[in-house]
Amino acid sequence: MSGHTENEITIAAPLDLVWDMTNDLENWPQLFSEYAAVEVMKREGQKTTFRLTMHPDDNGKVWSWVSERTTDRQGRNVRARRVEPGPFQHMDIRWEYSEVPGGTRMHWRQDFAMRPDAPVDDAWMTDNINRNSRVQLELIREKIEQRDRERRSASVPAN
Repeated sequence: MSGHTENEITIAAPLDLVWDMTNDLENWPQLFSEYAAVEVMKREGQKTTFRLTMHPDDNGKVWSWVSERTTDRQGRNVRARRVEPGPFQHMDIRWEYSEVPGGTRMHWRQDFAMRPDAPVDDAWMTDNINRNSRVQLELIREKIEQRDRERRSASVPAN
């Protein structure tokens, strides 16, 4: 068996701003509530290898892993995978961006499988990812829309 999730949100902001903010890895701890730290290890063209560290879970465990992320600005998508899969046999992620009426739609797709000795199974992780993705997408939307409002108000000349 394997897991698959798809989540999306429309952000009332221009695609360039959504792209820039969501692909600024060093600022992910300020964008996502779940990440405590990001360490960029290597950049090669559009591919970045980095370590993500989460805030401690309810049991005090800190999860950390290395991922690769390849951006395609022209194609408006990002592909990522865990290099250190931890409890996953594999974790493959695709982010897609599109301009829609009212802003930018960001679509997340995750395909994964848990290892047989993992503490949870595919069904549990699917539910967990879906629940958490909705929370993170809402936070991201709020922060990007706030930044867009600030940019627009700063560019309006005072009378």
